[in-house]
Amino acid sequence: MYALTLYRVLYAKRYFAKTRTLPARSQTWGWHASVLSWLSSLLWGLVGWVGFATGDPQLQAFTCVVLTGLACGAVPSLSAFPAAYAGSLLAMLAPVTLQCLLRSGETYTTYLFFLACLAGVNLYYSRVTYRTLYETIRLRLENVDLVGRLEQERDRAQAADQAKSRFLAAASHDLRQPIHALSLFVAGLAALADRGDVVADKARDVAARLGAVIGNLGGLLNGLLDISRLDAGVVTVNREIVSVQRLFTDLADEFAATAAAHGLHWRVRSSRLWLETDPVLLKRVLDNLLANAFRYTENGAVLLGCRRRGQYLEIQVVDSGPGIAEAFREQIFDEFVQLHNLERDRSQGLGLGLAIVRHTARLLGHELHLASVPGRGSCFAIKVPLTAPPTKLRAFQSVLPSNALGILVIDDEITVLEALSELLEVWGHRVYAGTSVQAACGRHGEAQAMGIAPVHLILSDFRLHGMNGLQAIAQVRQYLDTDVPAIIITADTSSACLEATAAGEFRVLQKPLDATLLQESLKTCLT
Repeated sequence: MYALTLYRVLYAKRYFAKTRTLPARSQTWGWHASVLSWLSSLLWGLVGWVGFATGDPQLQAFTCVVLTGLACGAVPSLSAFPAAYAGSLLAMLAPVTLQCLLRSGETYTTYLFFLACLAGVNLYYSRVTYRTLYETIRLRLENVDLVGRLEQERDRAQAADQAKSRFLAAASHDLRQPIHALSLFVAGLAALADRGDVVADKARDVAARLGAVIGNLGGLLNGLLDISRLDAGVVTVNREIVSVQRLFTDLADEFAATAAAHGLHWRVRSSRLWLETDPVLLKRVLDNLLANAFRYTENGAVLLGCRRRGQYLEIQVVDSGPGIAEAFREQIFDEFVQLHNLERDRSQGLGLGLAIVRHTARLLGHELHLASVPGRGSCFAIKVPLTAPPTKLRAFQSVLPSNALGILVIDDEITVLEALSELLEVWGHRVYAGTSVQAACGRHGEAQAMGIAPVHLILSDFRLHGMNGLQAIAQVRQYLDTDVPAIIITADTSSACLEATAAGEFRVLQKPLDATLLQESLKTCLT
């Protein structure tokens, strides 16, 4: 017994020494330990054989007491591995049971009944102990896992809070700069006016500079709004069957002038495959990736291509720019991060493009990858699921009238209403403007009384007195008795506005509004 116990101690030390460095095969070690427990129990069982072999009643009773204590005492230590206890109980009681079977008499029959009860009770408690141990360990592991997840969530929340603080600090700085420049230009223009009539060339120069500053400010606000909408989850994904060839053709035409202006070789490798995605959001991702590639590539080429990866198409934007070091490959997808624009030159963008790319790719469920070699260039890739081509292609027919448009405009800010109306009239459109639905419809009614006054489009602010833009458009359509196309122009970035407009059918433009974007939207809305 001493020799076996010493061997079991050494065996246990060997097990714990191995588990410190390598994962142990628990089942194998468990069965080995069980066999050693069975051998130990068999030795104690032989004591029972000897005790009953003498025929001395007192020694037989003492032997039963010893075996009962050993059998009960092994329940908590061996029940973690049920086979170990069951085998040990069998090895311990088998010799005594065999002695009782070989002898006759009521005494031995009583002992057999006692041994059967002892085995049944201990097996029951062994099962209860095993389940208790199992549940305890399971709960402990769940708690450890829960604590680990809570720590991860805490770290993630702290990181997000720090990132938001950096984001707000950077946004505050980048917002102040154009507003500061804008105030100086306005002050300069006022000073020139105080001296007398402003020379046309000087006025045009100041207007151009004001336009550039307002363009930067509008771009920044639009970028911030895009990120806000993506974070809020109010951007709806409209998946369609998209032609890769059509998508690449549009992008090739769109960036041809940019490539020529930068003196870069612009290559597009198209495909006749079809994708299942949101064409607007995917094009937005590729627009941002290509704009970055052209912005930071000084010489060489930019390539738009694709490779098939099983059931996916990997669209790649490859450039021969400065490349991105491995340490910065996660950082560049954060807001306002520009590795190659340390001077914060606004002509080099605002550092929001790749952040929008990451958010949009996550919304679409498309994997985004980056490979780069510093000094040689970068490759951004997005994986989009493939699909079968449509059985019948939609035919698009433009309904844009060749002459001026009739546009009904609603905005409760009189200065904004006047500025927008004047711009549309300068473009040659006929405008029926009002600070309310009734006022705008009244202006249209007056024009209609004097002759034909068609309305091709409705432009409405979202937040109006007593209603929102969606309700205003519905009332105008009821007045016109036709579903006229409509565009909502708003400065409201609240979640209620974002959710309401996202669920609607109308194109939404955010203030401050770029005139070029408005002109393109007029064409797009009527096409």
